[in-house]
Amino acid sequence: MSEKAKGIGLFGLIGMVVSSCIGSGVFAITGQLAGVASPGAVLIAWLVVGVGFAALALSLNNLGAKKPELKGIFQYAEEGFGPLAGFISGWGYWLSAWLGNIAFATMMMSTLGYFFPTFLPGNTLPCVIVASLFMWALTFLVIRGVESASFLNAIVMVAKVASLGIFLIFAIFMFNAGIFTADFWGNVYNNAVAACEAGVDAVGLGSIGEQVMNCMIIMMWVFIGIEGAAVMSSRARNKNEVGKATVIGLICLLLIYIGCSVLPYGYMSYTEIATLDYPAMLYVFDSMAPGWGGAFISIAIIVGVAGAWLSFTMLPAETTSEMAERHLLPESWGKLNSKGAPQMSLLLVGACIQVFLIVLMFSEDAYNFAFSMCTVSIVITWSFIALYQIKFSAGEKNTAQIIVGVVALIFQVVGVLYNGWSFLLLTCVGYIPGFFVYAKARKDRGHAITSGEKVGIGAVSALGILALVLVGMGVIGI
Repeated sequence: MSEKAKGIGLFGLIGMVVSSCIGSGVFAITGQLAGVASPGAVLIAWLVVGVGFAALALSLNNLGAKKPELKGIFQYAEEGFGPLAGFISGWGYWLSAWLGNIAFATMMMSTLGYFFPTFLPGNTLPCVIVASLFMWALTFLVIRGVESASFLNAIVMVAKVASLGIFLIFAIFMFNAGIFTADFWGNVYNNAVAACEAGVDAVGLGSIGEQVMNCMIIMMWVFIGIEGAAVMSSRARNKNEVGKATVIGLICLLLIYIGCSVLPYGYMSYTEIATLDYPAMLYVFDSMAPGWGGAFISIAIIVGVAGAWLSFTMLPAETTSEMAERHLLPESWGKLNSKGAPQMSLLLVGACIQVFLIVLMFSEDAYNFAFSMCTVSIVITWSFIALYQIKFSAGEKNTAQIIVGVVALIFQVVGVLYNGWSFLLLTCVGYIPGFFVYAKARKDRGHAITSGEKVGIGAVSALGILALVLVGMGVIGI
């Protein structure tokens, strides 16, 4: 009997979580963290993030076991708080999926810059042209009915695991405790910035608390995909294994991410790493293994990002199909062509990506902007999971599970509001056209928009309009 007929087993679900999360972020995270935090603060941040995502994983574990009939993570919001909440959750996931492709495009082009400097910093005109051609090629590939790319996915996974494994081996053997602890808390750097009158452009790292908080969005980005097993729950052989797979996958990811982001600080000082181009791992390994290291990581990144890009081309289309089935989007969004692909949805996603690729030509830091938007969008979905975990557990009078949900929710909300509030406002802009689509879907199915829904739609739309005003005033930059 085929795997499809049997359903996806525990190992396959764990692979879904790990494969979905490991994309472009792991290759850039060392340099990103080095720019905002010292080694000690990074370790504390990983502890905080580990606890936060453990709470989210345990929430998915609990809900998956007790509400196995719910398919797709946006259904938790719909079940707990009504159709509009389900739409907001699903639309956030849809926005996140294709916004992630913008980050992939920037990362791939930055990596090509290792071979062709004209592609640096990843958002030049040649980058936009090449990325656009690649994006439309993937879109039409999926439109022609590419439902499973097992061979490509196998190549991608081998490239990711092999490259990260080799990098970690080199990083372990070349680790120097003296370099790692030289400025463990960032005090030397902060003092140097404060004392340097000429260095007016230099900015201190701040207190340990500030450094930890500045790591949040960066670290949350690399866990997009932690819900992978939950998204595929309808195809799981045993739905009770979905939550278990999420928890095991999280543990594996934490070990990989902490190793890849922290060990390099024992080879180069974090201040040196912070000055490297994206992705930092490429240039660190180029120094570790002169002559071949840079090229090796570059090829691994390009292959890995290409595979992730393919997955994230299919993911938003699959999400909109499920939402159309739930009457949260018009039927046309889920309509399949003769090849079994949701053609209209795929073309719409391609058009949205194309617009953003052009806009990012004018961004000072295209990669940070893209991954921050992607992360904040999916945090909306994650927050609804935590909220439903609290509500469901309160109904069961299960105090321990309520606490798990509260921890997950506080982690998501605080992490975004502290250093992602501007991106949250910009995400509200993306909901404005979505609300018109939602209203049409409800009307087509004979459902009127309730007064409560009108208040919610008005509030989110007002925040979106405020974001546009702040962009025009220069308060929010892109």
